[in-house]
Amino acid sequence: MASSHDIVEKNIGLMAVLILVAISFGGLVEIVPLFFQKETTQPVTGMKPLTALQMEGRDIYIREGCHVCHTQMIRPLRAETERYGHYSVAGESVWEFPFLWGSKRTGPDLARVGGRYSDDWQRVHLINPRDVVPESNMPGYPWLEHNILTGELTSRKLQAFATLGVPYTEDQIRNAPFEVQGKTELDALVAYLQQLGTVIKSRRE
Repeated sequence: MASSHDIVEKNIGLMAVLILVAISFGGLVEIVPLFFQKETTQPVTGMKPLTALQMEGRDIYIREGCHVCHTQMIRPLRAETERYGHYSVAGESVWEFPFLWGSKRTGPDLARVGGRYSDDWQRVHLINPRDVVPESNMPGYPWLEHNILTGELTSRKLQAFATLGVPYTEDQIRNAPFEVQGKTELDALVAYLQQLGTVIKSRRE
């Protein structure tokens, strides 16, 4: 008489179903508890929602593909924490939609870049990276200093994030267009970069 083990081995369909069940169970055991842990569901102490200008900067960051080459996730490995600073924690990204994590880096990780360089340095670097980093292969984005923000959709962006749980007030949403009108896309992108990782101070600072 064939054993249950033999039956499973000789029935590919049954084996596939059992493998799927095992993987699903294992995944649930690993993932479900994360939905109930404060460390993964609550923002870190002192974190504030992005300002209207920073929110516009984040959209420009994504639009220009910055997230493709620059991740925002420092792993708890000495080689990374020595170079970039304190490892990333989930509480820093609870208001990120979508989050910009990753570990494949063409350029340096930017999770702790906020405040590391001056606004002027960031502006020069974005317009022509080789003016401050001669060996850089990053493209320049000179058009950002000429594109002016209108703020037409800024309130809607903040409202959308508010529906996802980001604690924007009605005043912040209402005043959002006035905070960005007349600013350049370069202003917005620099504002976004300068707040990255500033809630949890880098170990190197």
